[in-house]
Amino acid sequence: MAPLQKNHTLSSEFIILGFGDLAELQIFFFGLFLIMHLVTLAGHTTIVLITLIDSCLQTPMYFFLRNLSTIEICYILVTVPNMLASFLSRSQRMPMLGCALQMHLFIALGGAECFLLAVMAYDRFVAICKPLRYTLIITRVLCLQTLALACVSGFALSLTLTTLIFLLPFCQSHEINHFFCDIPAVLFLACSDTRANEIAVFVVCTLILLIPFLLILLSYGFIITAILSIHSAQGRSKAFSTCAGHLLVSLLHYGCAIFIYIRPKSCYTPEQDKIVSLIYTNVTPMLYPMIYSLRNKEVKGALRRLLGSYNQMRRQPKAR
Repeated sequence: MAPLQKNHTLSSEFIILGFGDLAELQIFFFGLFLIMHLVTLAGHTTIVLITLIDSCLQTPMYFFLRNLSTIEICYILVTVPNMLASFLSRSQRMPMLGCALQMHLFIALGGAECFLLAVMAYDRFVAICKPLRYTLIITRVLCLQTLALACVSGFALSLTLTTLIFLLPFCQSHEINHFFCDIPAVLFLACSDTRANEIAVFVVCTLILLIPFLLILLSYGFIITAILSIHSAQGRSKAFSTCAGHLLVSLLHYGCAIFIYIRPKSCYTPEQDKIVSLIYTNVTPMLYPMIYSLRNKEVKGALRRLLGSYNQMRRQPKAR
């Protein structure tokens, strides 16, 4: 048994099974998720560009939105190309180091995103509940510090967790029943006792998912209380509409992630996990630009100014 275990452990690659069992619908899903991917990239790239170019969008809120979009672009590029490739082939081979790198980047960027969403909720709380002190509390220095803390925390926690998982022996099958190297799918292949690793996953995911989610709920609880004191029915309706969108996306993102990661290994269900993973790797990233920015009057105004400048440049006669 020992030689067999050693031989399998030394295998240097994993086989990503993806969606090989959906042969009849693979082309349809490939086209659908490719369109979603391109729409998501276009939306986030637009937010990054207009918040950099437009002088009216240089406030802390748009600073956080720009960095959230930058993180989201990197986040989807880590997993979605693999997912699209899995629709066109029954399986893909990935080196163990590549699998570890993908897991590390996925957790790190996802963690940074979760921390940043909590910071953005706090920013909105201060703007609505303490408007007169907003510029004193949410300073440029604080924005840079919280962004750096979110990114460093995400990458540090991810490096620790990824290292713990890939130190395990994988002496059985190396076939990952997923479309990328996700934690539960890789952990399921380990042939040693993984209880300590499961505890580490639980602790890290509590820090990355549960705590930011509770802070978001707390912030929006105060925000909703403040909105209820608004005398104008139109003002209340507009504020509730904005908050409802933010909360819906947060519930969708955090709910799916908590379902996947904060549970024991014995509850692992590959097919169900793949479907839920599609939501927080494809659907919620696509919704962020629509919910957080493209419904915003200031962003719409900046887009109109940008398009107007572009059209004006095109109408100008070429210099001879």
